[in-house]
Amino acid sequence: MNLLQQFKDHIKANDLFSPKDKLLLAVSGGVDSVGLCELCKQAGYDFVIAHCNFMLRGGESKRDEQFVRSLSDKYNVPVYARSFSTEEYAEENKLSIQEAARKIRYEYFDILIKDDIARYLLTAHHADDNIETLLMNFLRGTGLRGLTGIPAKNGYIRRPLLPFSKEELISFAKENELEFVEDSSNQSSKYTRNFFRNELIPAIEKVYPQVKENLLNNIGRFSEAEQLCRQSIDLHKKNLIEQKGNEFHIPVLKLKQAMPLRSIIYEIISDFNFTANQTSEVIGLLDSETGKYVASSTHRVIRNRNWLIISPLELTASSNIVIEEGIGNVQYAMGNLQLAVMDVKDCQLPTANSAACLDLTTISFPLLLRKWKQGDYFYPLGMKKKKKLARFFIDNKFSTPQKENAWVIESDKKIVWVVGHRIDDRCKVTDKTKKTLRLSLHS
Repeated sequence: MNLLQQFKDHIKANDLFSPKDKLLLAVSGGVDSVGLCELCKQAGYDFVIAHCNFMLRGGESKRDEQFVRSLSDKYNVPVYARSFSTEEYAEENKLSIQEAARKIRYEYFDILIKDDIARYLLTAHHADDNIETLLMNFLRGTGLRGLTGIPAKNGYIRRPLLPFSKEELISFAKENELEFVEDSSNQSSKYTRNFFRNELIPAIEKVYPQVKENLLNNIGRFSEAEQLCRQSIDLHKKNLIEQKGNEFHIPVLKLKQAMPLRSIIYEIISDFNFTANQTSEVIGLLDSETGKYVASSTHRVIRNRNWLIISPLELTASSNIVIEEGIGNVQYAMGNLQLAVMDVKDCQLPTANSAACLDLTTISFPLLLRKWKQGDYFYPLGMKKKKKLARFFIDNKFSTPQKENAWVIESDKKIVWVVGHRIDDRCKVTDKTKKTLRLSLHS
C-alpha cells in the first residue's frame, strides 16, 4: 500500500478530520511539512498554509519564508506568514530559544484558528519525532503519561503523520519530485532534540537495530497502560475528593488507606501545579498538625483537622470597594456581587448562604465591601449579643482558606453581612419591613 493510501486510511480510522473540514497546515519548508502539503493535496483536502519566521538564521530564515510563500502558487492556497523577534521574546520571558519559538508558534496558530481561517491545525510531527519525545520524557522523569508520546489529537491540533517515519517521508518527496529547504541548525547537536536525533538514537541502533520499531510499539502499549491507570486514578479521585466551591477536601484517614499512596497523591496534586518532588512534602502533612501546608505556584495543600484542603493561594486583597446607591453589580476577588432594592413581597427570603435579604431602613449607603480583619464583630442572625468574626469562624468550623478569603459588607461602620455566610441580626427582614436590599453572590 502506498503512503497516500495509508495516510487517508489513518485519518479515517482515527477520525482526525473529514474532507469537508478546512485545514491549516503548519509549514516550515522542510521535507516533513512539504510532504504533508502534497499528501493533503493528493488526498483532496481543503487547506491553507501558515509559516513562522523566527529570524534566528539570518538569510536562511528569509529563504525559508520565501520558499513557503511560493507554495501559494503551487497549491493555489493562501499562505499566512509572519516574522517574530524570537531572541528578544525569549529574553523578555526568560525562556530558552526552543521554548520561545514553540510558544510563539502556537500562539500565532491559535490566533489564526480563532479568526476562523480553518477548523483544524495540522502539524508534520512524524514517527521519529514521537520516538525522540518518548526518550526525552523518559529521561526527564515525566512518568507514564510522558511515555505515551505525541498525541494525534490535542484540541484543534491534528498530527496525521505520526505513523510514518522520516525515511518514508523522504522517499515520498523523491517519488513526487518535491522541492524543500534544509534547516542547517538540524545538523547541530546543541539542541536537546537534535542530540537525540543525531547522536543518541544512532548510537543505540548500533546495539539494538530495531530500536525505533520497538519504541513505537512501546508507545502503543504505554498508551493503553496509561488509559487503565487513568481509570483507576479517576476512581480514587472520585472516592477521595469532595469539592466545596473552589476548594477540594480530602479526608486524611481515608487517604492514608489508599494504595499506592505516593502515586495517588501525586496524581491528585499534579492537577494543581505541584511537582513530583513535592509529593513527599504532601505525604508529610498526613501526620502533621493543623495549619501546616505545602504550596505550588497557584495552590496550597493545608492540613485542617482531619482533612487536607487544596485551595487557590490566598487572593491578594484588593482595595476596599465602595458601593454607591443604585449600583447593581460589583466584581471582586471572590466573584460577582449583585444588588437589588425591592418590595418585601418580591424578596423571597434566601435559603442558600450565597444570598441575603436586608431591611433597607437599616442600611446606609455607600456600602463598603472588604476583607475581614482581626477585631471585626457583628450580631449573627438569631443572636442578641455581638460575636467576633474570629470566634464565629471557629464555631462554624471554617477552614484556614475559608477564613483567609472571607469578605464582609459594612454599612455605616457596622457589618451587615459576612458575605456568603451570615447576615447581622439587626438588619433582618421583619413584619414591619417594606423595602429590602437583596444581595446575591455568583462565582
